[in-house]
Amino acid sequence: MKTVTELDLPVLDYTDPTLVGARFHEVMKGLREQSWLAAAEPLGYVLLDHEPVDVLLRTRRARMPALEILELQGVTDGPMHDQLSGNLINLGGDEHRRLRGLVQAPFLPKAAERLRPAMRRHVAALFDAVAIDGACEFVSTVAKPYPARMIAEIVGAPVSDAERLGEWAYWIQGVFDPIKVAGRLDRIDQAAAEFERYVRDLLARPGDADGDDLLATLRAARNAGELSEDACVHLVSSVLVGGVDTTQAQLAHAVKLFAEHPSQWATLTADPTLVPAAVAEVLRFEPIAPFTARLVTDDLTLRDVVFPAGTVLFACALTANHDPAVFTDPDVFDITAERGEATPLSFGAGPHFCLGAALARAELEEAIGFLAERVARLELAGAPSYDTPAGVYGLLELPIRFELAGVAARS
Repeated sequence: MKTVTELDLPVLDYTDPTLVGARFHEVMKGLREQSWLAAAEPLGYVLLDHEPVDVLLRTRRARMPALEILELQGVTDGPMHDQLSGNLINLGGDEHRRLRGLVQAPFLPKAAERLRPAMRRHVAALFDAVAIDGACEFVSTVAKPYPARMIAEIVGAPVSDAERLGEWAYWIQGVFDPIKVAGRLDRIDQAAAEFERYVRDLLARPGDADGDDLLATLRAARNAGELSEDACVHLVSSVLVGGVDTTQAQLAHAVKLFAEHPSQWATLTADPTLVPAAVAEVLRFEPIAPFTARLVTDDLTLRDVVFPAGTVLFACALTANHDPAVFTDPDVFDITAERGEATPLSFGAGPHFCLGAALARAELEEAIGFLAERVARLELAGAPSYDTPAGVYGLLELPIRFELAGVAARS
């Protein structure tokens, strides 16, 4: 066995601004073909194959290192540092399980199913506002406001605040992106401070004593002495960050993929029962959290390589989901393909498996299902503008053109 520092490894330059779109896939595929492991200097190492990625996400010899990675970048105080210190993603063990249990009810599969009519209502209202034009910039008009409206309902915030919630979520989520931390820490800190004031104001309001939204649950726990005010703020932040920016990014990538693969869109519109499979394939093909960090707490051995305690590892969901040893024809986007028994790792695994996975999947299914009913043809109207894959890998702009199903039927 060798220690990881003894190995000569390929290097991933995660700061490369051209590492987006097709080139991102090409670079990551090339790394995986060289090795199951790459260096991501100066932060740590990237695991590339499905099996070691899955093991890392589940092991008790590693934990989420959100605060440590921020501090490695020289950020040791400030609004975002304070907020991250209490975020669910930075906690572990019994405290993580206790706090996760307090907020998980709205995100369980049954709760997500009950919310489907609201999902369809919101996505319909947003799309109908641009449908007559036959074209739109999809991120700002549909993808971004849609999950923000949903999370507002779940949290118990005014739906009219959805735009602000979406903007805060984007910047707060930037704390997990080394590129944004290096260049826009001021904006990230501003968003964290503004959002904290907003949540404290919401918690101070009396609310509905019989309400079933998250704020009502947290107020009750606070009033019973089970939670501090600060803990309530951190939990709302955890839900906001995890429930808005990620879903809007995944929905934008879904529409982009179908615009680039018109035959797949035609297959879906001809058979709406394929919507769940289509969403599953989008999640596998383009996971919007390509890199998930873990800090090794006890020496960890993977494939005869020793990773000493203190090593930062990144689990790459993109290459894990495209591992040819696990998935047949993994680089082909095909909503009808049989992918076998293996589980894509887009939502992670283990104790930090995405809290909002069921909600996100339902939101994506309702949005894609609605669009498949309304849109006969779909294409790009310009080049997409990408965010960095070092954090939440979303799209900044996605110009599309489309033909409505009724128009297609009459032509």
